[in-house]
Amino acid sequence: MNITASNHNLSGSITVPGSKSHTIRALILASLAEGKSVIRNPLPSADCLSTAAAVPLIGSKVELNLSEEGEPGTQWIVYGAGKNLHLPEDVVNVGNSGSLLYFLSPVAAVFEGISVFTGDESIRKRPVAHVAQALSQLGARAETAIPGHNGCPLIVKGPIKPGVVRTEGEVSSQYISGLMMAGILLDGKLTLELSNPKETPYLTMTKNWLEKTGVPCKISEDFKKIEVQGPVNMKPFDVTIPSDWEGVAFPLIAALMTDSKITIENVDSSGTQGDDAIVEILKSLGADIQWDKTKNTLTVCGGKLAKDGRGKLSTKHLPGGELHVNMNSFPDAVCALAAIATQVEGTVILEDAAVCRRKETDRLKVLNIELSKLGANIEEKEDSLIIRGGIALHGGIVESYKDHRMAMSLACLALALPEGEKLVIREAECCSVSFPRFFELMNTCLGAGFAEEKNED
Repeated sequence: MNITASNHNLSGSITVPGSKSHTIRALILASLAEGKSVIRNPLPSADCLSTAAAVPLIGSKVELNLSEEGEPGTQWIVYGAGKNLHLPEDVVNVGNSGSLLYFLSPVAAVFEGISVFTGDESIRKRPVAHVAQALSQLGARAETAIPGHNGCPLIVKGPIKPGVVRTEGEVSSQYISGLMMAGILLDGKLTLELSNPKETPYLTMTKNWLEKTGVPCKISEDFKKIEVQGPVNMKPFDVTIPSDWEGVAFPLIAALMTDSKITIENVDSSGTQGDDAIVEILKSLGADIQWDKTKNTLTVCGGKLAKDGRGKLSTKHLPGGELHVNMNSFPDAVCALAAIATQVEGTVILEDAAVCRRKETDRLKVLNIELSKLGANIEEKEDSLIIRGGIALHGGIVESYKDHRMAMSLACLALALPEGEKLVIREAECCSVSFPRFFELMNTCLGAGFAEEKNED
């Protein structure tokens, strides 16, 4: 479907779904455990449902508590395989989920035999050579099915053994988390030595999950050395998934770019998601955001409803009159930050962002292309974007590239267009990957005015 969006102010309150990162970790670790685990407030997104469909291949059973209409419930049950865990009994189709691909392939490598991983068109373009190289250091034979192609289908022949893996860690944190999970099943210590670790909050998230389930895990202060001691007979758990900060970013920026006042409820105040850094980044520009960590709410006031009556975001009070944001710890925020940067008076530099080129699409490239279409002053560098904001944009037709974060960011930006301008976002249904019913919730809860139209042939 295509979505048409135009100038709208927002009001009301919205609750963002549960965290995708936490939900996928919960599903996989519950599958490794022995017995019944309960996952409350899971994210029923495409990626999480792909994971729920994949983990039974290694021996677990997942109950989604579907409604009569076939919608997943708010409480999922996982009967873990425990000691009966086994090699995937079929090809693992991860859909569009890089997390599932990078998490489960090292786990599958623990077992003797061959596993095959594939996915949709986007996943088949995601790099996997770094996974194969890491697994080969532990005794596996891992390779791509298509010679010379650094992407799925990925073929893994195990078993891996305890030992030391030396890898950069900069392509993604996800395969490092996958190796950490595989370490639970190994008979001995797994040591990971990273020369250039990135997305480190997600490594901390995985460590916290392992420790919560009784797995000994150590990470050095510089994140260059990780140790997991196995094997561990994991116990089942009952957990409530916190809200997704990657999803919070979209209503947050939408409100700040318009004459709006909204409340975002059920915000995760635990500090376990690196994307919560977006609040302080935006406040450094003068954003009117009140974070009540007792009530777990964000109150966001933009434009004329901000406390100064203007709500203009500016870099003028920052050193050198520029905002520099290092993206390596929370690269998934790059789309939302690039969108709102076009509305900032001054220069915003999103740097150390090379990992963003290896997501659902090359996000630095496509942000440059699509924002430039609308009149933005944006410059693409090898590992950064330079955005000189404060320029009135115009409407048009933009591509989502079937990337959920691109689609949501562009839709939110459209709310700040001048009166009479509109934006058409193509193939916007991809939002279901991380934020099911995004457009519906933004409309019914906040009055965003998004309109759906069918794709043209």
